Amino acid sequence: MDLLGVLWLLMHCRGSAAASGSFWHITDLHLDPQYKVSSDPLKVCPSAGTQPVPNAGAWGDYLCDAPWILVNSSVYAMKKILPNPDFILWTGDDTPHVPDEKLGEDTVLEIIGKLTNLIKQVFPETQVYPAMGNHDFHPKNQLPAEENRIYNATADLWHPWLSDHSVQMFRTGAFYSQMLSGPGPARRMIVLNTNLYYENNNQTISLEDPGGQFHWLEDMLTKASDAGEKVYIIGHVPPGFFEKKRGKPWFREHFNRRYTEIIQKHHGVIVAQFFGHHHTDSFRMFYSNTGSPISVMFLAPAVTPWKTTLPGVHNGANNPGIRVFTYDRDTLRVKDMVTYYLNLTHANMGTPEWEKEYSLTEAFQITDGSVSSMQLLLEKIGKDQGHLQQYYRYNSVQYDLADCDGSCQTDHICAIREVDFAKYSQCIQAGSAAEAPLTPVLGLLLFCSMMGL
Repeated sequence: MDLLGVLWLLMHCRGSAAASGSFWHITDLHLDPQYKVSSDPLKVCPSAGTQPVPNAGAWGDYLCDAPWILVNSSVYAMKKILPNPDFILWTGDDTPHVPDEKLGEDTVLEIIGKLTNLIKQVFPETQVYPAMGNHDFHPKNQLPAEENRIYNATADLWHPWLSDHSVQMFRTGAFYSQMLSGPGPARRMIVLNTNLYYENNNQTISLEDPGGQFHWLEDMLTKASDAGEKVYIIGHVPPGFFEKKRGKPWFREHFNRRYTEIIQKHHGVIVAQFFGHHHTDSFRMFYSNTGSPISVMFLAPAVTPWKTTLPGVHNGANNPGIRVFTYDRDTLRVKDMVTYYLNLTHANMGTPEWEKEYSLTEAFQITDGSVSSMQLLLEKIGKDQGHLQQYYRYNSVQYDLADCDGSCQTDHICAIREVDFAKYSQCIQAGSAAEAPLTPVLGLLLFCSMMGL
């Protein structure tokens, strides 16, 4: 190779490296400030409710929300693994799963402030894009579509990360938009308060467009398209259905329909979506009216190991997880996703270590985290029992290692594929044959039926 060729190669490599960046996604910390190791199994943690917690360890318990040592460790592990991320996505739920009478506005704000200060202390120079969760309010779930004390106080806590305009927007409805800093094409973060659409939120039950957020979102996406911007959408409560409980949605149906219609209409500028709330590791696909995949939503696992009390959920706990995304700084395309976790059982035996769980591209042999690659992943776990079982282990961050077959496969495939209420029901009906263990042939036939093939 001649000298010009060498120079071109060096410039090309340098340019490629400069185009790559990384960011953290952390969610559902659910700090339980009253967690303690006690010989009395009824006095370990209020987040366990009336369940006894025998043999609890210093690092936490699967029946409890996260003690301070676990939350603190998760943020310092982030610093050790990737000390200088481009930014951090923090998608809410900071307080423990306890009755409202055990919290109050002051306690909610104290916990939000404690976690905010921890992230600022560990990542003092890093831009953070925070979103509120349904537990970041008092009473829980009842987030209003108007200005209030908690929105105002939280806006003050997060002001160092947000522009003045974003702070003003946040005060009125806890949603905002902000441009990514740095050289290169225009890139925008849109941070939503999807708790306004939560089926347990009685404050917004009679509203068509709580806080005008849908109208605002459409306006922001239209302007982004006109300006040639690329967009990430961030929120806490996702649309669609919970993969671990058949027929369990989070949004009210009319809100779910409106959200999916907006994604369909404006998918050209939306590169990816990032949400939490499930405590599990999964993803959601969005399709055009003709069935083409158009958008993907990544659901990050929780830091809290808390076992859900939602009736009908089997093995509804998880090991604590945190996540790094590698992305193209110019296009926002997700290049890879690496999840790190703490095996809580091992930690309580004296070996607390945050370790790599898996890389998306390595584990599933896909090119990247683009829409087309995630559609390929869905097809892989629908057709191949090995890929399905691998996905299922990651879904609970290595907590539930049982086999996923029959109804389990149907529930996961349909939740990933069908965010729409009616189409989800059709998918579940088509998968009724999965109630019995699948043979490879039956599994392929079931997959084809659910995929409409």
